[in-house]
Amino acid sequence: VWETRRMSNRYLLSITITFVCCVTKTLEDIVNQDGPTAETNLTVPEIVQSLPTGWTQWAGAIGGAILVGLTGVLPLWVVPAKVGGSSSGPGNDDNLKYLLAFAVGGLLGDVFLHLLPETYQHMIDSGDEGGAGRIGVAVLTGILTFLVLEKVLEISNPETNEELREKENKKIVGYLNLFANCTDNLLHGLAVGTSFLSSFRLGVTTTAAILLHEIPHEFGDFAILLKSGFDRWEAAKAQISTALVGLLGALLALAFESNNDLETLLMYILPFTAGGFLNIALVSVVPELMEEKRPGPALGQFICVIGGIVAMSLLTMV
Repeated sequence: VWETRRMSNRYLLSITITFVCCVTKTLEDIVNQDGPTAETNLTVPEIVQSLPTGWTQWAGAIGGAILVGLTGVLPLWVVPAKVGGSSSGPGNDDNLKYLLAFAVGGLLGDVFLHLLPETYQHMIDSGDEGGAGRIGVAVLTGILTFLVLEKVLEISNPETNEELREKENKKIVGYLNLFANCTDNLLHGLAVGTSFLSSFRLGVTTTAAILLHEIPHEFGDFAILLKSGFDRWEAAKAQISTALVGLLGALLALAFESNNDLETLLMYILPFTAGGFLNIALVSVVPELMEEKRPGPALGQFICVIGGIVAMSLLTMV
C-alpha cells in the first residue's frame, strides 16, 4: 500500500511539474505579445497573435487560479508521513502541535495584516465613510456563523456510539476550516481575475504574489485537517477541492468586468472570512495548545505562532 502511495505521489508530482512548465511557457509567449518593441512581437507564434485580447485574459485568469489551487498538495509531499498519523508517538504529536501553532500565527497574520487592511483600503478607495461599521458587523457575523455552525453540526450528529460520535465531531473543525478556505480562495480567484482584466503582466505578478502567500497558509490548513482526524490523502484532496472555488472566483471576475461590482462584493467577503479565521484560530486550535504544561514545547509552540505571523508579514510586502 505504501509503495503504491509513493508511486502515486511521484506520478502526481510529475503531472504537476509538466503542467507548470507548459503554463509557464504559454505565459512567456503571451507576455511577449504585449511587449513594447517590434522585436519582441516577432518571437510570438502567429496563432497567438491572431487570437482576440479577451482570450489572453481568460486563459491567464483560469491558469493562474489553477496554479494557486495546486499549492494545496505541497504539504502532502513535504510534511513527513509520520506527523499526524494514527501511529504518532509523543514526539510526532509535538511536531503536529508545532504545525498547528504555525497555523494559528498564519491565520492571525492573514486576518490582521492582510484581510482587514485590504478591506479598509477598499473602503477608503470607494469613499464609503460609513463602511467601517459594516466591516465590524461582517467580522462579527463570520465569528458567530462559525460558532453556530460548529454547535449545530455537533448537536445534529445522529451517531449513538460515543466513541464514533466524538471522532466525527472532531472532524467538524476541519470542515469549518475548509469552508473558510473556500471563501478565501474565492477572494484569490477574484483578485487573479480582476488583475488579468487590467493587464496580463499585472495578472502574472498578482498570481505570483498569491502563490507565495498561499504556501505557508496551506501548511497550516494541512495541520488543522490532520488534527481534525483527516488522513494525509483526505486532507490533500479536500484542499484541492476548495481550489475549485478559486476558479469560480476568477470566472466571476471575468464575467463582471466591472471593478465597482467586485469592490462591493469584497467589502463583505473579506471581513466575513477574517471572522471565520479568527474563530478557527482562537476558539478551535488555541485551546488545545494551551493544554501544554511542559515549558520547552510550550515555548516552541509560541515561537511557531510568531513564525506564522512573521511569515504572513513578510509576504504582505511582496
